[in-house]
Amino acid sequence: MQDKETMESILLTTKGVCDLYMHGTIEASDKQVHQAFDRALSESLAMQDNIYQKMTAKGWYPTEQVEQQKIEKVKQKFSSQMQ
Repeated sequence: MQDKETMESILLTTKGVCDLYMHGTIEASDKQVHQAFDRALSESLAMQDNIYQKMTAKGWYPTEQVEQQKIEKVKQKFSSQMQ
């Protein structure tokens, strides 16, 4: 159980880092600073995905399949709001 908790902690920390880098990218007024944050964000997102994939493989991040009917309902709801 300790490994799962460690991975959860690392995933949450990585998600927080992604959030900080995203805001840095959005708010940067200097092009070089923007690019630096953008690169860091891309690397952090890749790291987050890697952690997620490892947790999923071990069954530590269960997901559930959504019925196609529910997906279509949500798509219709948002497409009608866009018109």
